[in-house]
Amino acid sequence: MPASPSALPVWHELATHRAELAATSMSELFDRDPRRGTELSAEHDGVVLDYSKNVITDRTLSLLMRLARDRGVAAGIDAMFGGARINTTENRAVLHTVLRTPAEESVMLDGVDVVRSVHEVLERMSDLADAIRSGRWRGATGRPVRTVVNIGIGGSDLGPGMAYHALREFAHDAVEARFVSNVDGHDIDRVLGDLDPETTVFIVSSKTFTTVETLTNARTARRWLVDRLGDEAVGKHFVAVSTNADEVAAFGIDPANMFEFWNWVGGRYSLPSAIGLSLMIVIGPEQFRELLAGAHSIDRHFRTAPLEQNLPVLLGMLGIWHRNFCGAQAFAVLPYDQRLALLPAYLQQLDMESNGKSVDRHGRPIGVDTAPILWGAPGTNGQHAFFQMLHQGTTPVPSDFIGVLEPTHTHRVHHDLLMANLFAQTRALAFGDLDSSGERPPHRSFPGDRPSNTILLPRLTPYTLGQLLALYEHKVFVQGWIWGVNSFDQWGVELGKNLATGIYDDLESDRAPALDSSTNALMMRYRRLRRAGTADRDTATTDEMI
Repeated sequence: MPASPSALPVWHELATHRAELAATSMSELFDRDPRRGTELSAEHDGVVLDYSKNVITDRTLSLLMRLARDRGVAAGIDAMFGGARINTTENRAVLHTVLRTPAEESVMLDGVDVVRSVHEVLERMSDLADAIRSGRWRGATGRPVRTVVNIGIGGSDLGPGMAYHALREFAHDAVEARFVSNVDGHDIDRVLGDLDPETTVFIVSSKTFTTVETLTNARTARRWLVDRLGDEAVGKHFVAVSTNADEVAAFGIDPANMFEFWNWVGGRYSLPSAIGLSLMIVIGPEQFRELLAGAHSIDRHFRTAPLEQNLPVLLGMLGIWHRNFCGAQAFAVLPYDQRLALLPAYLQQLDMESNGKSVDRHGRPIGVDTAPILWGAPGTNGQHAFFQMLHQGTTPVPSDFIGVLEPTHTHRVHHDLLMANLFAQTRALAFGDLDSSGERPPHRSFPGDRPSNTILLPRLTPYTLGQLLALYEHKVFVQGWIWGVNSFDQWGVELGKNLATGIYDDLESDRAPALDSSTNALMMRYRRLRRAGTADRDTATTDEMI
């Protein structure tokens, strides 16, 4: 297979087809086919995808599906689910789907049934969650746990934090979760500020137990606890999600309270693993397993549905159309549900860390654009922030609108207004001022033909959240497979982190930095201000002593 999909004849046919559609409007497409809104939609297990508000025709879809076949998407899906080492740069299988595979099934990797291993960890997680929720787990002073603090970064924070925010209605009344990720000390200060150490448990999530940001925060939390309860309290107030038993034990955590996950699970795909322990504690093991079941429902659909009716494939190929043939540089995710406010940030990592690459799985230049810039915010807030640009800006941005049909609150007027805004925005983006009469001044003209998809969930539950997350995971896989990138490594994260280690050492020393003139000057300015601040604090301390 060629390194770049642009070498395929169908790629050139798609480019020609796009040029042919240049003068075609969304209004014209809907006028031609009164049933377009229902025909260009798909549904699986309650999840509805309406993709009719894109400038596409049957020929567009036919060519996109041909591209998917020519790039071997079906074979790629089978390879992933079958445990092939498609993470080529790290020589690893990609089996996050096993995290939600039912216990009665089996997936073998290097002679080991990894489904059994997953369920063994799930059982241990359930035992801990039940012990904390019931009050059987007691802190060093004998009091029950009231707060669980998740300390992680990247996928070890974005997934659990997003899901907790989404599923608060399912949380235990007596146990809350908090999240620390940023090495900025303000983050942990604000989390610890009003906590009671006697009723707090920390979950330190780091596969190697060496992640600088996570371990820095964990050590600060440890000092905070020890200063108040003593060293012997650490074992009662810390658990770990890791594979490094030696470092976990050295920290003071009993390895019996270490929960394993595996190198075939990337961080941004790890929420259904022990990384989701904080979530399981607050929503309970039964609801956590509902999250897994929802994701598994989409896994089965992705693996078995024909490409033309396959929701992740449709989303992925429409994204290819917009990115590579319509020139879109960005993509917006717009959940019309405040509970999904953190979903765009979660998807930023999933999408851009997975596919933000310029070489293929074998190190060859791809030669086409890959991951778009993903951003978004919940409606209706976003309408009063950036929708001006979506409607009248010079750069059309394809968007996914996500709606939840049935809320958990009883404020019907609120929900009717919310959904009315969702439907109105997709219509306005598609058709502009189609319904206006008379001539409008240019500043009040809306061009329309701004593409969007609408995804509807019946309710927001652990099950449907699992469906939604798996839907986007597999969409990202499809696009990565088309482009030929390895969607499961993240070497681009490493360079800045490695440079930071050397710069940190320079900041702690008296030697002159020997980097570029800009970095040198910035470091020296920071050093001077830090030393002045230290001197001021020392003087203040001396004055207080006098």
